[in-house]
Order: sequence, then C-alpha cells, then structure tokens
Amino acid sequence: MASSTLLRRQRPLSSSSLLHRFCDSSIYKRNTTSINIHQIRSAWRVLSSTSSSSSTTSATATSFDQASFPSIPTSTGSSTHGVTAATTTTTTSTEPSSVSPPMSTTKAYSELAKAKLSALVVTTTAAGFVAAGGPNIDPSVVTSCLVGTALCSSSAAAWNQIFEIDRDARMKRTQQRPLVQNNVLSKSQAQLAATVWGISGTTLLALGTDPLTATLGLSNIVLYAGLYTWMKPRSIYNTWVGAVVGAIPPVMGYTAATAGTGLFDVDCILLGTTLYLWQMPHFFALSYMHRLDYARGGFVMLPLVDEERTSRVILKYAAYLSAVPFVSTAMGVTSSMFALEGIALNSYAMYVAYRFHQHKTNANARKIFLTSLWYLPSLLMLFLLHSKVWDEDENDNTTTNNLNYNEQNRLRETLQHAVHTVRDAGRKACLHEQVIIKRQHSNSSSNNNNNNDDDTNRHGNNGDNINDTAKECPIVMTKRTGEDLQSKATELVAEHTPTTTSTIPMVITVDTKKS
Repeated sequence: MASSTLLRRQRPLSSSSLLHRFCDSSIYKRNTTSINIHQIRSAWRVLSSTSSSSSTTSATATSFDQASFPSIPTSTGSSTHGVTAATTTTTTSTEPSSVSPPMSTTKAYSELAKAKLSALVVTTTAAGFVAAGGPNIDPSVVTSCLVGTALCSSSAAAWNQIFEIDRDARMKRTQQRPLVQNNVLSKSQAQLAATVWGISGTTLLALGTDPLTATLGLSNIVLYAGLYTWMKPRSIYNTWVGAVVGAIPPVMGYTAATAGTGLFDVDCILLGTTLYLWQMPHFFALSYMHRLDYARGGFVMLPLVDEERTSRVILKYAAYLSAVPFVSTAMGVTSSMFALEGIALNSYAMYVAYRFHQHKTNANARKIFLTSLWYLPSLLMLFLLHSKVWDEDENDNTTTNNLNYNEQNRLRETLQHAVHTVRDAGRKACLHEQVIIKRQHSNSSSNNNNNNDDDTNRHGNNGDNINDTAKECPIVMTKRTGEDLQSKATELVAEHTPTTTSTIPMVITVDTKKS
C-alpha cells in the first residue's frame, strides 16, 4: 500500500478543487502520456471519499493507491506513489497559479484577437479568393475581403474569451490570456474592442465585397462566439459546430472573388469541405493532448468521454480527407496531377492517424497535430497550383494582350505567371516529363532522316504544336479542355498502334489524301 501525504485543511474540498488538485499533482505532471479517463475517475473517487470523510480541522490523510493507476511507473528516487507535498501549494480559487509580468498593450490586444488563429483564417480566405481566379481581380475587393475577414475573426475570438474568463483561469494553457491576468485589459475594454472589430469587419465586407460575403462574416461571429462557445461545456458536438466556423472563411474568399455568385460552385464546395474535414483530426488530436486541462476548465470534449471513439473519428475523417484530391480531379476542378500528389500527402496523414488508433498516447496524438499543421497549407497550395481556373485559352491571352491593362488585369496576370512558373519547375522534376522528352527527341531524329519532303513540310508547319504536346506529362499538370485531353490520349495511342481513329488531328488525314 502506498504511503500517504498529510494535507491540512480547514474544510472538505469541493469537487472542483479535487479535480484541480489531481491535475496539478506530481502524478499528472510526470505521466501525462499514460493517464486515461478511467484512471482520472478512479482518482477522483478516492479523493472525494477521503475529503468527504473529513469534517474537522485535524489532519486529513489523502492517498492515491497504485491500483488506481496501474500503468503509471514510479519515478526513480520517489518514496511515494501518491501526491507529493508539492500539491499543497495548489489553490482552490480560479486565480492564475502564477503572476507573470504585465504584457504590453499591443500584445494584449493581439492575444485578445488570437492573432495566430486569425492569420490562419485570413490565409484560408485568400486561398478561396485565389481559387476563384476569374478574368479580373480587383485589388480593392481583395483588400476588403482579407481585412474584413481578419476583423470578424478577431471579434469572434475576443467575445469567446470574454465569455470564458472563469474557465480560462482554471486551465494551464490559457492562464496567461490578458483577461485572465487582468493587468492590462479590462473586461469592458475587451467588449469595446470586440464590438468595434465586429462592426467594422462586417461593414467593410458589405461595402467592399458583396452582401453574401458580409453575411457569412457576421454569421461566423455569431456561430463561434455564440453557439460554439455555449456548447463547449455542454456537449461533445461542439467540435463539429466549430468545424463549420473554420470551413466558412475559404467560402467567403470565393464568394468575394465571384461577387457573391459562386456559393454553389464545385470549387467553393470542395474548399469548404476540405477545411471542415481537416479540422477533425487537428482539433481532436489537440483536445486529446490537453484532455485533463479541458476537464479542469469544465469543457466537455470527446477525448474525455470516449478515447476509443476519438481515435475512430480521427481515422474516419482522415480517410474522408484523402478522397478530396480524387473527387476534385474527377469533377474537373483540378488536373490529375493533384490526385497523384494527394496520394503521397494523404498516405502519411493516414499512417499517423492509424498509429493513434492502434496506440492512443499523447505522443501519437501530437504527431497527428503536427502533421495537420503542414498538411493544410500543402494541400491548399497543390489545389491552387493544379486548379484549372488559372489556364486560359491562347486566344484569350492574345486578345487581352492588345488591350490596356488596368490594375485588376495586372494583379491577375502576376498571379497567373507565378502559378505557371511553379508548374514549369514541377515539370522539370517529373520523371514522366523526362521520359517523354527523350522519346520525342529520338522520334524527331528518326523522322528527319527518313521522311520525304512533304512530310518535312508538314512537320515544319505543325512541329511546334507536336513538340509542345509531347513535352507535357501524360499525368496532366495544366488545364486541358475535353477536346485537348482526347487529342492527347489519341496521339499517345497512335504512337504504338498501326491504326488511327477519327479523333486524330485532321491535318494529318488531309495531308495523307493529298499525297
């Protein structure tokens, strides 16, 4: 039987204080990767029964039996399996356990707005705007969309912290927030900032973009600061509601770029779906790592209720997310190269999700979380690079070159040039490209030596198109219309078969008849 530590108390501990004491104990600090919810409940029962049996000011004996924590190894040099005397320093109030030096006013407002989270929101909004493309991109619309979204996101984050001051004070990861410290910003100042940010953000979206985008921005404030915040201490489904909040920003970017007309475009739906699915592994892994901290704050999170279900949900949504590149390619939104690259990207994501499903530890949950941080920007970048919206027909480019470009055209042309530059760099690293180029060089040399004058003239008139086509990877990296894809496939088949079909370019058929 483990030895006990005497804790002097004037009155029995409350249930909230009991949970705080356990989470601050040396057992939790040394073994955060091995404690599960069943062990937490066992420890809580021990604490509750011990505390309730003591109603005097005499010494109260509180101990954790090692049977309550079968998987917790004993630390080297420790004389007890239970809570050490260090736990007596834990207070039962909601005040922070330590007082840090006051932060600057600028940093306080930045923390109130959750600047890092808002930056991620703006990034996904920009991805939605770029994905919409369009013949013209208005810089004023881009600025209004991004700045307005940032203000709306900051407002939602501020209201969330205002409503959760008491709960944030109980959690270690949120005790340094400005409203908890209460030494730089007051609650009234935070309310004023949240209101100004919300009104100015919504107004900027309404005046600078379109009514639909403004409505989406306002609804996100209400959804995040209202329904999501209300559900966090009441239902495990708060994460599903929060995922909707995260899925709206790229939709806002897309609707702003299309003047509010692209809400039901396939590109827009795919972007929103991608963000919704991505948030499940990301936030469930995060809440699993901090499950005891969430319990201390009184939040109802799935990992606190059912760890097995948490691992299944993570694995399921990782599988859903891996299907996005294939769906995007099948629906003609992106080239087939996106599907191929998506296999490599999603294989690792599925691997870490499966590892967590097999072995539910904080270390494996952390791998999922860290993977999600680079996975999202990688997937969005590949989506944009292989999106067909950036490829215009040569006739369109020729026509616009004769016009006087305004700022809208210049911005779009700059983005288009950047996309194609990256694509060209990708072709140089593609094995398929190199094989096709070598084969084309060898065929060209053979044709030059064996063909007659008519054939030489024919190749002279159309050789540029043939060479350009041959240099492209069979796994298409740029936009092709249906006729281009059919022509490409026909040419590849014709090189290996003696017969041809009617879809072979008519130039070859006509020249054959003339000869």
